[in-house]
Amino acid sequence: MPRFQGLVPMLQTLDIERTITWYETILGFRREDFQPGDGWCRLSRDDVAIMFMTNAHLGPPHATATQYFYVDDADALWERIKDNCTAEWGPEDMPYGLREFAIKDPNGYFLSFGSPIKQAPTNS
Repeated sequence: MPRFQGLVPMLQTLDIERTITWYETILGFRREDFQPGDGWCRLSRDDVAIMFMTNAHLGPPHATATQYFYVDDADALWERIKDNCTAEWGPEDMPYGLREFAIKDPNGYFLSFGSPIKQAPTNS
């Protein structure tokens, strides 16, 4: 059977330049593939990629799913971005062992960020 090699969400946007700028300045992504006028871009950071497209005939952007990013330190990321966005929830410890928070991007998509809950050192 063929091997899957990755999954990259492709989300809709009405303003691709605004979306690129937000992902670059707020979350530290970089343009990996983008030609003005193409109506498509791929952004990446570390081992994560996300794509956006403009298809005005589809109407306003919408998604019922949350884009979930595993990060090495959710609290450190929140500290870095909290002055530029609003938390939809968290940062908080979740019962499934992750510390997470969520924000919305300029298109209204939920972006959730989580990392394993740090355990306090035990005295042996």
